[in-house]
Amino acid sequence: MLIDIIAGARPNFMKIAPIISAIKQAAAAGKNISYRLIHTGQHYDKKMSGDFFEQLGIPEPDINLEAGGGTQAEQTGAIMVRYEKVLLEKRPDMVLVVGDVTSTMACSIAAKKLNNIPVAHVEAGIRSGDLTMPEEINRMVTDAITDYFFTTSETANDNLRKAGTPDSRIFFVGNTMIDTLLTQMPNFKKPAIWDSIGLQPKEYIVMTLHRPANVDEEDGLRKLMKAIVDSSDGLPLVFPVHPRTAKMLQSVGIDAPNLHMIDPLGYLEFNYLVQHAKAVVTDSGGITEETTVMGVPCMTLRNNTERPETCTIGTNELLGTNPTAIPPAFKKLLKGEWKKGNIPELWDGKTAHRIVDTLLNI
Repeated sequence: MLIDIIAGARPNFMKIAPIISAIKQAAAAGKNISYRLIHTGQHYDKKMSGDFFEQLGIPEPDINLEAGGGTQAEQTGAIMVRYEKVLLEKRPDMVLVVGDVTSTMACSIAAKKLNNIPVAHVEAGIRSGDLTMPEEINRMVTDAITDYFFTTSETANDNLRKAGTPDSRIFFVGNTMIDTLLTQMPNFKKPAIWDSIGLQPKEYIVMTLHRPANVDEEDGLRKLMKAIVDSSDGLPLVFPVHPRTAKMLQSVGIDAPNLHMIDPLGYLEFNYLVQHAKAVVTDSGGITEETTVMGVPCMTLRNNTERPETCTIGTNELLGTNPTAIPPAFKKLLKGEWKKGNIPELWDGKTAHRIVDTLLNI
């Protein structure tokens, strides 16, 4: 059984690492399973991609489609054209896609349109309900043509059932990102910023911002940043800056003595910062899952989330994109009144093995 595993952007890498490991273990135990790692090249630079492969023990891709750059449509088209050629040369038994990036959707379409190759979607069924997000389109299109749905929550299961997916094709397995988190936690590394500015555990805030709603408009970004700085009570704000956000921040000209903007970090360094932070302010979905498992308070600057369990069960609160929501949230945090949270069902580090066991029995 040959499975193509698709990875295209940084959020994918944490999700595929444990699956590759579980396939290798199954193959070593004599099971009839192998994989081919396809990197679409959707994102590729040393900081945003290369470091992750090295730190997470992901092998070099078998094939790199080198389909980075361009508009959404150009990138989707380039990935589909190049992946189709790979499929024509050697057809896999299944294509396994993860998450909700452009590569996820594009490779699913290419596989299904070429001789109906079966598609398995890891992290299927999550929905934000926000069609202005490219990721939401990717999720919906991928799930519309997927054969096997691997889910992270009962909410995702319900979303799929409402769309008409039969229970026989839904497999509630947990969260492979958490597999990676729990595996790598002993390997977390102190980043250089820790000693250079004298950080202390639980006495600083980690920030990440990259979504267009927050960073693409100067006045809005300036107001968000000012609200965070003004509410932080002088605590260090450590902000690894996404390349997209860096350009905008230069125009905005935000500066404060406690604001430390740094280059993007590797997985092990970034999660060291998160693990020891007083709180995280973000607009990322994946980080809300990691903070939930590590018990770190999280404020999400979005109007919706495709991961509601991080709010209903975990440590996350959805603040929206209006800066007026930031001061009261910080006030609650600084008074020690933030909720403790719990860990969602099956977020236990064993998800990838459940996925591989299921694949072997399909």
